[in-house]
Amino acid sequence: MTEELVQVGPRLRTLRQDRGLTLRELADETGISVSTLSRLESGRRRPTLEQLLPLARAHRVSLDELVDAPATGDPRVQMRPVRRHGRTYLPLTRRPGGLQAYKIVLPARPDDVPRLATHEGYEWLYVLSGRLRLLVGDRDLDLGPGEVVEFDTRTPHWLGNTGPHPAEVLGLFGPQGGRMHVR
Repeated sequence: MTEELVQVGPRLRTLRQDRGLTLRELADETGISVSTLSRLESGRRRPTLEQLLPLARAHRVSLDELVDAPATGDPRVQMRPVRRHGRTYLPLTRRPGGLQAYKIVLPARPDDVPRLATHEGYEWLYVLSGRLRLLVGDRDLDLGPGEVVEFDTRTPHWLGNTGPHPAEVLGLFGPQGGRMHVR
């Protein structure tokens, strides 16, 4: 057990850095002080369950993954929905960093005002159902079921559902420079 706990610190640091967060941002998200997070990451402090639970939630990993518990043999991904800005994100991959897959459900919001954003990464979207409006650079696209787009997320972009029904999208998000190869 001691060896597993020793490895938690470096794993916490890697998860935070993979998400591009500062210690202050993670402290704000979890309610754990910056100094405690620093000591946990450096291994100068052993984590408690009260600290591991909010950290696992913040990094969107299971507690088992965070402490590297032995595998149970069940390969199924346990989808725990995350709600942000009225949208529902269902994770389809387990490991943080690298390529991430999500099913995204966008409620009908025909009056949504687009707010373009940029961030590091590369995005691939496949419309499963409904209508998806995508603004990327100077393009304004209306996408329907079966349509696919991919773009560098450093390009200003926004996506929303301007149709009358919820839209469902399969999204793959990768690190900068990581393009998807679909065959």
